[in-house]
Amino acid sequence: MAETQTNSVAWETLLDLAAYDGPRHVRLEQAVRDAVSTGRLASGAALAPSRLLASSLGVSRWVVTEVYGRLTAEGILDARAGSATRVAAGPTRPEAPRDAPTPRGEGVGTVPATASRPAPEPVEPVRRPRYDLAPGVPDLRNAPRALWLRAMTEALNEAPDAELFRLDGDVPAARAALAAYLSRSRFARADADALLVTHGAADGMRRVARALRTLGHTALLVEDPSWQRMRQVAAAEGLTSVPVPVDGDGVDVAALVEASVRTGARAALVTPAHQFPTGVPLSAERREGLLAWARTRDGVVIEDDYDAEFRYDRRPIGALQAMAPDRVVLAGSLSKTATPALALGWLVLPSWLRDVVRNAGSAVPSTFDQLALARFLTSGGLDRHLRGARTRYRRRREALLAALERTMPECRVSGIAAGLHAVLDLPPGVRAAEVVRAAEPRDLGLTDIRRYRVSPDAPAPERLVLGYGDLADPLVDEAVRLLADTVREVAARDVTGSR
Repeated sequence: MAETQTNSVAWETLLDLAAYDGPRHVRLEQAVRDAVSTGRLASGAALAPSRLLASSLGVSRWVVTEVYGRLTAEGILDARAGSATRVAAGPTRPEAPRDAPTPRGEGVGTVPATASRPAPEPVEPVRRPRYDLAPGVPDLRNAPRALWLRAMTEALNEAPDAELFRLDGDVPAARAALAAYLSRSRFARADADALLVTHGAADGMRRVARALRTLGHTALLVEDPSWQRMRQVAAAEGLTSVPVPVDGDGVDVAALVEASVRTGARAALVTPAHQFPTGVPLSAERREGLLAWARTRDGVVIEDDYDAEFRYDRRPIGALQAMAPDRVVLAGSLSKTATPALALGWLVLPSWLRDVVRNAGSAVPSTFDQLALARFLTSGGLDRHLRGARTRYRRRREALLAALERTMPECRVSGIAAGLHAVLDLPPGVRAAEVVRAAEPRDLGLTDIRRYRVSPDAPAPERLVLGYGDLADPLVDEAVRLLADTVREVAARDVTGSR
């Protein structure tokens, strides 16, 4: 049997009931367990419908539904109404019970113990905490699967034959659709010629950093704190990060100007719509100041449009690029709006930088993916998905804040009503790193804001970055209760230890 891939259809998986002892439902249960534990059934793989599997195995449908029900209750399988039964994506692979029947003989599809080829190593799925408050993760349970599938199907059905022969990866329809979408949703000033489709935000940063090095740049002004992945990508291309502090109005432009003069840096990476991780927007005055610096220094601003689509208290702020399209590179992706698995993003480039960036990059997304992206945008698929996502995130954020107010009223929450995360100030004397460690045994995932500092050892307030994007609504109250218990445990430990 060929190995199944994550989220694949695995209807043809060979399950040999003759290799086990006991009643049929016991044998089928063990066969499925073994297929999952060895990796033959991959995390996320869809199992055959109960009626089809029962027919192929020559058993009653009750046998299959009984096994599916048991393994779903244990978290090994994931069954949802209207969807296929799949191998659960979250838990680690199950271990066989101590009293599980041992396969006998060399049943169909098994490899004899004396065979020369070794058994394949099981592939462990990513283990995420049950109460995962990691920031930057969208609601994966509500990823736009059906909308994307429809967009891809319609795009391929309607694409001219000649479109399927493209070898250069340039799909004008995708660039035109992106230009129209960004114009109406982010007020960007761009036509299709300014657009470049990328494999995501990090890929876009890699291309721009490589182009800047070609043009003689050696340093990049970055917000401190900020998303480390973008800094790492720039560093890999030879740009040294120059940290600039962030306060309640966003990046400190006066400090940025000083750092530019001191280091000679003429490129800056910022998140003006919703600064990550502090959660503040760049003020209007500082927007003007930042663009004035770029014009004066012959500089360029890379605008990471991080989760700009999710603003809950008012309409989203327009892109900085709209104010100075000749000085700003606008970078975005579908990673937070839809799912990182699509690996699709874009750059809106000033005219003077377009050829350099295009020549500095590697392969662009496939023609199929770009055609689907164009259809996803022009059919309103992304718009429909965003409307539902905003409602869910707003409701979840409100539930999180209400729970924090009930259980931890002494801790301040900061950041505007936007995006997929909030920032929690810890009580005096409580160190964020200790809270993160103490939370692990509770199956609670937390993130110290120092993780995003350019200089993590520098003095800074003790804060946690709390993500709620992929936290299931029924788990919000319990997650906050566990957080409060953890903080109190660390505070009590510190008091006892100081005596």
